[in-house]
Amino acid sequence: MLRIITLNLNGIRSAAAKGFFEWMPRQRAQVVCVQELKALAADLTAEMMRPDRMQGYFHFSQRRGYSGVGIYCKQAPERIVEGLGIADIDAEGRYLEARYDGLSIVSLYVPSGSAGPERQAVKFSFMERFFPVLKKLAGSGRECIVCGDINIAHKEIDLKNWRSNQKNSGFLPEERAWLTRVFDELGFVDVYRRLYPDATGEAYTWWSNRGRAWEKNVGWRIDYQIATPKLAQLARRAFVYKERRFSDHAPLIVDYDVDLPAAPKSRAP
Repeated sequence: MLRIITLNLNGIRSAAAKGFFEWMPRQRAQVVCVQELKALAADLTAEMMRPDRMQGYFHFSQRRGYSGVGIYCKQAPERIVEGLGIADIDAEGRYLEARYDGLSIVSLYVPSGSAGPERQAVKFSFMERFFPVLKKLAGSGRECIVCGDINIAHKEIDLKNWRSNQKNSGFLPEERAWLTRVFDELGFVDVYRRLYPDATGEAYTWWSNRGRAWEKNVGWRIDYQIATPKLAQLARRAFVYKERRFSDHAPLIVDYDVDLPAAPKSRAP
């Protein structure tokens, strides 16, 4: 069984102070994808880099205290792909891929546009340029799971107050249409939604820090695991963990009825 966890940490040091690295090893995950590190390499402790027999790999933002993604792996991947080769996107640390034999696991952090028109334009630009990357992944012949904070609630069922948010970043028609294209044109599958097509409040993964949103469960489902069809069919269980809070997001945990590919045996000299 392959268990994958994804969580926007809203700061790796903040999450650590809230007990994330004591909680994480007890979840028996083989891979943990994290986003919004808000740290540089020099800021990480040994526990943050190598928690309980897991090795951490990271793509940091060049700007201190901002963005950044990571992947913790119990079994070392064959290769780590850091960034997209697109300078302005890579400067913000938004893409990290762990490659195993026939399998890619991606930690992704799509920009938020909620800070204003300038950042919304950055988000739209990211989406436009990232779509071909997803298309290449979908057509690579490899199985793929893209995990992370996509910063888009796809449908009305995916947020509490959808009527009042139709003109707000994260639920704009253009954003939702882009995500529909990811599913309908490229064939990726929203794993949680495949398992639980009617889930509402229990599916939310993010809550604003304003207006007692957490207490009232006025949330959004903006964190995903999206997978190639064959792999998505092997997902057996998914849930959002809410018993403890490490961030303004909650961990999304999915169990797949598959094992990580074994590391290739070294060839005799």
